[in-house]
Amino acid sequence: MAPPTPLLAVRGSEGLYMVNGPPSFTESSAFQRDSGKNCKAVAFSKDGSLFAWCNGEKVNVVNVTRAELLRSFDLPKAVCLEFSPKNNVLATWQAYATGKDGTAGVPNLQLHDLKTGKCLKSFIQKKMQNWCPCWADDESICARNVNNEVHFFENNNFNTIANKLHLQKVSDFVLSPGAQPTKVAVYVPGSKGAPSFVRLYQYPNFGGPQSALANKSFFKADRVTMLWNKKATAVLVVASTEVDKTGASYYGEQTLHYIAANGESAVVQLPKNGPIYDVAWSPNSLEFCAVYGFMPAKATIFNLKCDPVFDFGTGPRNAAYYSPHGHILVLAGFGNLRGQMEVWDVKNYKLISKPVASDSTYFAWCPDGEHIVTATCAPRLRVGNGYKVWHYTGSVLHTYEVPSNEEMWQVSWQPFPDGVFPQRAVRYQAVPSEVPGAEPKPAQAYRPPALRNKPVTSSKLHEDEPPQNMKPPLGGGDKPLSKTALKNQRKHEAKKAAKQEAKADANQGPAQAPAPQNTPRNAVPATTTGDPEVDKKIKNLKKKLKAIEQLKEQAAAGKQLEKNQVEKIQKEAALLKELEDLELGV
Repeated sequence: MAPPTPLLAVRGSEGLYMVNGPPSFTESSAFQRDSGKNCKAVAFSKDGSLFAWCNGEKVNVVNVTRAELLRSFDLPKAVCLEFSPKNNVLATWQAYATGKDGTAGVPNLQLHDLKTGKCLKSFIQKKMQNWCPCWADDESICARNVNNEVHFFENNNFNTIANKLHLQKVSDFVLSPGAQPTKVAVYVPGSKGAPSFVRLYQYPNFGGPQSALANKSFFKADRVTMLWNKKATAVLVVASTEVDKTGASYYGEQTLHYIAANGESAVVQLPKNGPIYDVAWSPNSLEFCAVYGFMPAKATIFNLKCDPVFDFGTGPRNAAYYSPHGHILVLAGFGNLRGQMEVWDVKNYKLISKPVASDSTYFAWCPDGEHIVTATCAPRLRVGNGYKVWHYTGSVLHTYEVPSNEEMWQVSWQPFPDGVFPQRAVRYQAVPSEVPGAEPKPAQAYRPPALRNKPVTSSKLHEDEPPQNMKPPLGGGDKPLSKTALKNQRKHEAKKAAKQEAKADANQGPAQAPAPQNTPRNAVPATTTGDPEVDKKIKNLKKKLKAIEQLKEQAAAGKQLEKNQVEKIQKEAALLKELEDLELGV
């Protein structure tokens, strides 16, 4: 049986409609176009079977596969929608408003049972950030952050709080994906000189710091982003400060931390200074990619030991996107960059294509792992709105531009469960396309009139670093060293070289010209007796004699010496005798 064709939902001033994915790109009959210009929010369910939208009058829920309306809720002001993982609950949020006399407003976060259409529970949720409750994948638990506590509900019973995780000033939490047992990562910001920390717990064991699976504390964090891998074995934490006190970066400072559920933790050493633009886990949960450093940015894949595996060199990029199967990685430069994409085969670390999607504000992989959508959406950019569907080999298969007087606000692929689309072999040859590849001509650098008729001399502000494999050779060999380890190794080698040089000079000393007459009488050439203890004593005696010589010079220059310094000078004869005896072996 052939796999299904994913749909692409498009929301804008032309209304809300769905387009069939590759290869047809025709408007889908599974969804009747809503031509209203006031569609505020859309959401697919996790398995892609249900679709909800608010058109400014009602929140409607349709079954996409059967093309039928399931439910309609009278919520004209809803601006956020979310399905629970198994499609039992629809969460809706609208802006919170207090009463005219200053009394508390009505609850604005509502949870609706999709089977019965009843409202299960309403909460007051003032902030739009982190508005939605988080469910475990099997819906056995659901969690909300309420006044520095994380409240847990079981089996969608929202009238009883089954568990609480109470920590001073919890500001964020993330539930682990996948099957039971569910793990929870919580972030507590630092205050009054205390560090910020992230802790991992296993539900429902919340009995203090000792019950935590792992704990990582750090300074320099105004906010954090926590990313679980698919197998729920580790979390990546990007800690950010709003302001870089050194003044080196406009973006503040970022650090990347790795925390494993078995208690291990580490700071990921990034070889280039600068912001961390993006971090992405591979779907295999065994490695992750970081894009970081002042432009041109570096991109590196790390393993679970936080050792670099492959370095993609430098380039104009600020984002990383793994394909659903994890075999292809796209490094891209969107936003204030020119939209260049690098498509890599991450099994063989070979570059597949380098297409350019100018002015893109959105990127997403199609669930089939073969196609990509890039879009230019309002309000980020209000001109040139539209979307393109690409094959990862660089071919544009479909393009749509909205009329100049219209806007496009959002595009979204219909999701599918894992395993619906089989992984195909990686192709390097561009697939045929009927759409002409209208690649924008690269903008010419400004040249002053005096140089315009002269030959162009290419000059770059930065030389791009080439990609390099960081894996040790199969026949053994050391793992690649971190920045600090390399620094220490160089220091050690320099010291070693200096010692050897000094030894060579000492051995050559007696064979050279005789010492000048003004050499101090205690400057005896370095000799060894063969007994380490005796050599040590000789070295200490010479040190003392050298100090005495310096004191005598100071006294000759008219400096008033302390009593203990005078006593030192008086011991000179005895020290010289002792040195002579040791060197003669008496």
